[in-house]
Amino acid sequence: MRLDPFALEVLRHALAGAAEEMNANLVRSAYSPNIKERRDCSSALFTPEGALVAQAESIPVHLGAMPFSVGAALAAVRDWAEGDVVVLNDPYLGGAHLPDVTFVAPAFFRGELLAFVACRAHHADIGGSSPGSLSPWARDVFGEGLRIPPVHLWRRGELDRELLALLLLNVRTPEERLGDLRAQHAACQTGIARLEELALRYGKELLSEGMREILDYGERRMRAALVRLPQGVAEFEDALDDDGLGSGPLPIRVRVELRGDRVRVDFAGSAPQARGPVNAPLAVTASAVYFALRAVADPTIPPSAGPYRPIEIHAPAGSIVNPRPPAPVVGGNLETSQRIVDVILGALAQLVPDRVPAAGQGTMNNVAIGGTDPRTGRPYAFYETIAGGAGARPDGDGPHGVHTGMTNTLNTPVEALELAYPLRVERYELRPGTGGKGRFHGGWGIRRDLTPLGHTAHASILSDRRVGRPYGLGGGEPGAPGENVLIRDGKEIPLPGKTELDLRPGEVLSIRTPGGGGHGPIERREKQT
Repeated sequence: MRLDPFALEVLRHALAGAAEEMNANLVRSAYSPNIKERRDCSSALFTPEGALVAQAESIPVHLGAMPFSVGAALAAVRDWAEGDVVVLNDPYLGGAHLPDVTFVAPAFFRGELLAFVACRAHHADIGGSSPGSLSPWARDVFGEGLRIPPVHLWRRGELDRELLALLLLNVRTPEERLGDLRAQHAACQTGIARLEELALRYGKELLSEGMREILDYGERRMRAALVRLPQGVAEFEDALDDDGLGSGPLPIRVRVELRGDRVRVDFAGSAPQARGPVNAPLAVTASAVYFALRAVADPTIPPSAGPYRPIEIHAPAGSIVNPRPPAPVVGGNLETSQRIVDVILGALAQLVPDRVPAAGQGTMNNVAIGGTDPRTGRPYAFYETIAGGAGARPDGDGPHGVHTGMTNTLNTPVEALELAYPLRVERYELRPGTGGKGRFHGGWGIRRDLTPLGHTAHASILSDRRVGRPYGLGGGEPGAPGENVLIRDGKEIPLPGKTELDLRPGEVLSIRTPGGGGHGPIERREKQT
């Protein structure tokens, strides 16, 4: 049985719509501002074999890595039943870092397994040594929080209350975590309901065949796009500033080989796994590779496992892009994923310069603040990433103040932040002139200043591009680096890119994010103006 192109497109959009509805319900149902305001979550549908077939267009670093978690869940559980939900966050079993908790659930139709649904959400605290589970000084994964292997949280529709109690006992904000976990469960139920409706409308056989054809269609589109690109080999190197524990810079090297309808991405020569928490598990590295290649080859290719079939990845075991446990990894998902994208795009710019922008800010500027809320007497944990400058394109300036690369989150609105937490936003503004100059200028970074109200808070910063600068292309200048500053008694005290500190009332934590790189020689811009 084969679907005609019109039926296949209708079915593909129906599956994508189901994934989008899953994510919309997750956002609407969540308790934490990190999910309901910043939308730090993703949802997707998978075949019975665990192949990604449709996704909500949300967080790139989630979506490329989530299939690894689904694969781990399928390997751990052999007999699935209706109402089952497996939860996991282990970075070495397909997770990205511990705060990203993944739900995997089966969808049945008339007693037969039809597909799997999954969603991943960044929980603002999952235990560990620092509020927000963002310690830049962690030396192993055990210090980063609660590590969960694939385990049933719901079995045949019944919640395992003992396991839930264990999970909630190991986090600082159990009520918020419970609300977000239930929101993920509701999202899975939405996806299951939509799949059942599609099976009822089209029949299980047609739906299953359609899923297989979607994968094959995505593979054909990617192979056709690769063939159209200039063939050859390109190499590029960039580096993380440091690992937070004194080692750095940490190089990431890549060799990209375009050979007909296949591509090989080789990270040989990259830094060994670091002592500090900037190691990227293989799932994260693969996610960054998929994102960068699809963006350059043809961003209109529908996302599924199909387009990734022609991609071969070599990431040496024990390196910063494929560490061995128990290496710490919280920043690999956040910072190293960004640099992986930077080096792949830098290599591809040598082969297809008209399609690749200069480097964006290259960091997520992660900030976590926690303590005891003086208004309630209860612990709180705030987490956010902060936008910066995007790289200039070959045909236009880079946007100001946007999330770039592997993150696709929103900002935390000032009103929502100040309502939910005992914090005040003192300043929130663009940093003019921080984009690299060129024929087209890079986008500007952002300044965001935070201060605690009526209490001493603990803050963690995990950021990069505070030493290295986002590169320009085609003669464009690099963007300005970011800065972290503590303002105490009116004096500005520089802070490292990765650090922890106590913030007293009246002290201000100022995060100033990098600008994007410029594109093309500045002389050509001056002649145009």
